[in-house]
Amino acid sequence: MSEAAKDKYNERLFDVLAALKTTEEFRIFFEDLCTFKEIEQMAQRVECARLLLENNTYTQIIAKTDISSATLSRVSRCVQHGSGGYNKLLPSIINEQKKDKT
Repeated sequence: MSEAAKDKYNERLFDVLAALKTTEEFRIFFEDLCTFKEIEQMAQRVECARLLLENNTYTQIIAKTDISSATLSRVSRCVQHGSGGYNKLLPSIINEQKKDKT
């Protein structure tokens, strides 16, 4: 497959994701798109990023999530030097969850 075709497919995927409006729409789309294990792994990475942003140690995160140290290291690199997705989206979700608990 050419790079142009891959870029077109990726863009179409991002357009579809951008069109989803509710948690339920995301859930049913991802259940069709991904295996249960793939969803579980993505959820685990998001949780690890959240824990990193809350200043948990690697040891604490591995104990809480059972993630491999290699995957945790990759998530950590993305939190520190990635495109900024974790850092842009997770803090607002963390703050909302803290407000809900009070």
